Amino acid sequence: MTDQKHTTIQTSWGTHIPATPTSNAPIGVFDSGVGGLTVARAVMDQLPHENIIYVGDTANGPYGPLTIAQVRANALRIMDELVDSGVKMLVIACNTASAAVLRDARERYTKKYGIPVVEVIQPAARRAVSATRNGKIGVIATEATVNSRAYEDTFAVSTCDIYSVPCPRFVEFVENGITSGEELLATAQKYLAPLKEAGVDTLVLGCTHYPLLTGVISYIMGEDVTLVSSSEESAKDVYRALVQHGMEREAGLSTSHEFLATGETESFEKLARRFLGPEVTSVRHTESIAHQYPTGSLAVMTPETPRISVSPAISEHNK
Repeated sequence: MTDQKHTTIQTSWGTHIPATPTSNAPIGVFDSGVGGLTVARAVMDQLPHENIIYVGDTANGPYGPLTIAQVRANALRIMDELVDSGVKMLVIACNTASAAVLRDARERYTKKYGIPVVEVIQPAARRAVSATRNGKIGVIATEATVNSRAYEDTFAVSTCDIYSVPCPRFVEFVENGITSGEELLATAQKYLAPLKEAGVDTLVLGCTHYPLLTGVISYIMGEDVTLVSSSEESAKDVYRALVQHGMEREAGLSTSHEFLATGETESFEKLARRFLGPEVTSVRHTESIAHQYPTGSLAVMTPETPRISVSPAISEHNK
């Protein structure tokens, strides 16, 4: 795909975005908190020449305990704002949001604006089916993801037996920077006991926070159980989508990543640097407008509505 620098469309709130996503535009990645940084890390590793705008919806997260309607409203609002900022692709780096809003997102952004949407459930499921030897696959996820039965629906075309277990406190541990210790070990043993009893030989880490706990999970499950990270598999789908749509950014250009949080930034920045590394130079706060527009902002935003501001470096890449 070639950049169409002079062809834009006017949104319903008066701003202009490219009529066709440009190859030099950044990739928009979002999660309810820091967990999605595992996806961002995988994308950076596989596509080091791409720019990323990452949004952690910390004012409303974690999404796990929320209703599907609440998750949908929060996710659509974030994605609307990312589209308004000129991203070329959306990555739903959250299993709970993927379960709640994927079909809506592809109708809303891919069909209307030509912006591909990549999520984290289907890539992990495909990998798990190919990895299992005995046909018994475990899934650990948030309560909302387990209750949505999104993984069961995705695995329905296979002949595998699926065992899903909610692990709500795992997100709490990660968000507090705890990845080891007696309390975490005891909690993990309790959560994972049914999966060990079921004899699963493959375990899907069905929340992007969970790869940060692979040490304790692997210790309990044993070396014979294959852990499938949705983060790594989703990054592969990002690569495929960019190639298929001809939207790879030119290699050799300097990169610039931006990290934003809808809640307080200090603890988010500390965790982001710990889990992602020096790429996180700073985290900026962006105001949440979810309470004003509970069904998403794309159709109702006005020129006066506060929106995510993009750093000069990223804005320059969009020209």
